[in-house]
Amino acid sequence: MRPLRLGSPEADELLADLTPEERMASWHLVAPDGRRWSAGYAAPPLLRLLPAGRAPAAALAAAPEITDRVYRWVADHRSKFSKLIPEQGKRRADERIAARR
Repeated sequence: MRPLRLGSPEADELLADLTPEERMASWHLVAPDGRRWSAGYAAPPLLRLLPAGRAPAAALAAAPEITDRVYRWVADHRSKFSKLIPEQGKRRADERIAARR
C-alpha cells in the first residue's frame, strides 16, 4: 500500500478514466489489478489490507451505501471535526508528513 498525492503523474495515470473533478472529489483505492474504489466504498477493501481489519471491513461492506453516506457526511463536516484535534497533534502530523517528503 502506497499513498499518492492527487494530481501527481502516477495518480493521474491510475485515475485516467476519471475527470479532474471526479479525481479531486474524494480519495481512491486502486488495487494492483486496476480495480478502484472511491470514498466510503473504499473503506472495506482498505480495512481488509490492515491487521485486524477483516471484521470492521465485513461490517462496512454489509451496508455499502450507508458507509458511503457516512463517509461523505464526515468529509463535508471535516473542518468541524478538526477543531477536536489538539494543536500539538496537528503539528506532529505536519512534521511527520514533511519528514517523509
